[in-house]
Amino acid sequence: MKLMRVGPKGQERPVILDADGIYRDISAHIGDLTGDKLGAETLTKLQALDLSTLPELDANERIGACVANVGKFICIGLNYADHAAESGLDVPSEPVMFMKATSAIIGPNDDVEIPRNSTKTDWEVELGVVIGQEAKYVEEADALDYVSGYCVINDLSEREFQIERQGQWVKGKSADTFGPIGPYLVTKDEIADPQNLDMYLEVNGARHQSGNTKTMVYGVAHLVAYVSQFMSLQPGDIISTGTPPGVGLGMNPPVYLKPGDKMKLGIQGLGEQQQTVIQG
Repeated sequence: MKLMRVGPKGQERPVILDADGIYRDISAHIGDLTGDKLGAETLTKLQALDLSTLPELDANERIGACVANVGKFICIGLNYADHAAESGLDVPSEPVMFMKATSAIIGPNDDVEIPRNSTKTDWEVELGVVIGQEAKYVEEADALDYVSGYCVINDLSEREFQIERQGQWVKGKSADTFGPIGPYLVTKDEIADPQNLDMYLEVNGARHQSGNTKTMVYGVAHLVAYVSQFMSLQPGDIISTGTPPGVGLGMNPPVYLKPGDKMKLGIQGLGEQQQTVIQG
C-alpha cells in the first residue's frame, strides 16, 4: 500500500493511494497515520478494505509528511563509502548515529527555508525506514519484521552549523523545514529488496545525486538491529539511512542552496519530492 496524509498543515487526513492514483480517505478507519496505527494488524485491516467504497479526496491537495507525530527521527551519517570520501572522512567502523529534531519535519513538497545566518545549506536524498512495532535488542535476521515501510527523505543540512560550530551534528540538521518526508509510506510488502533501490536528486534541473541503496555500508536490517541496541525503537520512529555522493559540500568548489532554487528527488518505488528554497 501507498499511505499518505493530505490537507492543510495541522489538518491532514490519512489516505490510501489506489491503483488509479485516486486519494481514498481512510480517516474513518484509523484517524491518522500515527505510530500506533502502523503495526501489522492495522495494516492488514487496511489492505482488506474495498477502496472503491471509500471517499475520494482532491488529488491537488497539499501532501503532508507521511507519518504523524514522529517520536524519534534518527539519522545515519557517512553510510555510503563514496559519500564519506567526498566529505573527506573515513568509512566508519560502526554506524554513525545522530538525531534530527522532529520539528524539522514537513511535507514532501513544502518550501524549504534557509536558516538565518546560513551560508552552507545542503541537500541529501535518503531512504527512510518507518518502524511498525517496538524494537529492543533485536537480531539483524529479525530486524525487518519491525519495519512498517519506507519513504523518501531529504536530510537537509547546514554544513557550517554541522561541522564548524562545535558540538554534535544535530545543530546543522534540525532547522525548521530540514526534514521533508514522503510523499508515501510504502508498506514493506511492496518493496522486494530495500537494498536495491535507485535514488536521485536534482537542483534546478541538474542531476547531482545518482545512487542505489545497494552501496550502503550498513544495510537497513543491520541499522534497525544496531540502533535497537542503544535505544528502543517505537512505532512511528523513522531512521534516515544516509545519502549517496553528490551533495553540495563535495563539489569543487562547494555549491549550496540559495533562495529560488528548486529541488527534485526520488527513490524507486517510493515516489518523488519537489521543494522550492526560500529565505527563512
